Amino acid sequence: MSGAAAHLPYPAAIDSYQHGGFRFAGMSHRGSLLCLPDGIWPCAAATAAEICEATLAPVLAAARRIDLFIVGGGRAPWIVPATLRDLMRASGLAVETMPTAAAISTYNILLGEGRRVAALLVAVA
Repeated sequence: MSGAAAHLPYPAAIDSYQHGGFRFAGMSHRGSLLCLPDGIWPCAAATAAEICEATLAPVLAAARRIDLFIVGGGRAPWIVPATLRDLMRASGLAVETMPTAAAISTYNILLGEGRRVAALLVAVA
């Protein structure tokens, strides 16, 4: 999966992650991912520090279809800056941050339960 427009048009469990990428739905992708109710998209944020309002725009647009937004911040949890936290709160998003490995597990479990979950997963090199 490459290019800004390329995406998987449905949600899928993340099968594995390594070497700065992820495997899911029989495919692989190098770089971070944005997993939304309508599919899986590449994410330009290479580190949690690069997550900004533009990065979160697709999540905010889908906020009414998301009960929980998980951010996998890489090897360590990400502390959401106050401006982004306020923006997400105003959109009604519940947000949990954790290392990417834990975020993948949590995302997969909630997705398997049919929950309305989304995730931004920062790739781990």
